[in-house]
Amino acid sequence: MANSEDKFNAVRDMLRGSGTLVAFSGGVDSTVLALLAKEAAAKVVLLTVLSQVVPAADHASAEMVARELSITHRVVTFDWLGQKELSRNREDRCYQCKRALGRLWLTEASKMGLSRVVEGTTASETEGRRPGLRALAELGIESPLLKAGIRKEEVRTFARANGLSVHNRPSMACLATRFPYGTTITAEGLSAVAQMESAAREILGVVCVRARAHGDVARLEIAPQEMERAFDIDRLRALDEAGRKAGFKYVTIDARGYRTGSMDE
Repeated sequence: MANSEDKFNAVRDMLRGSGTLVAFSGGVDSTVLALLAKEAAAKVVLLTVLSQVVPAADHASAEMVARELSITHRVVTFDWLGQKELSRNREDRCYQCKRALGRLWLTEASKMGLSRVVEGTTASETEGRRPGLRALAELGIESPLLKAGIRKEEVRTFARANGLSVHNRPSMACLATRFPYGTTITAEGLSAVAQMESAAREILGVVCVRARAHGDVARLEIAPQEMERAFDIDRLRALDEAGRKAGFKYVTIDARGYRTGSMDE
């Protein structure tokens, strides 16, 4: 089995000499991929897509990290809610979303004369339903970290060793994952879950929390190691008040805590 250093060298070899567009969120995975591309590729451009399903704080973070890396950064806007095949939130939403984003990445890469488009999925993200990966593969978009067998913990270790500020940044999925399939996603709904999650992080002092929206109920998933912070009467009352301000009638704590893909259960 290859060690971590060999795996990261394999990614450099994959990227060597090519003009590369990196799909860039500013998270730890795409940041590490961007750094590896900078070290190996002939030309690198980071592309961040602004849309309604990505919190504004993530957009700001992407700009900051791009400056930290000293790599050319481009930003484009994508009207996610304007795409009916996405906002109606069918079970193929993730597949359709990744196809739409992938086509956008390819279009922008072509405009800039870049021959390769890469994104930062890791080998830790292959369990469960991953229709988005299938969509990207169909478009010829590469996932070098995944191909090299690099896992999330290896990415964080590499980021820490290279002094990247995002080494401990929690993973974030797009806000569309907060809604059950079949529930139409609206600007108001997205605002409500974003507001609820921001309030929960502030009230509880937790890092990992998701607000799953079930009509007028916000079901909070909190990382198991942080859940005990929620069981304080004053904090619970504050969460209830925050939920009402966000537009929910009830706020509940999921006893199983945070897990990836709970809406697929």
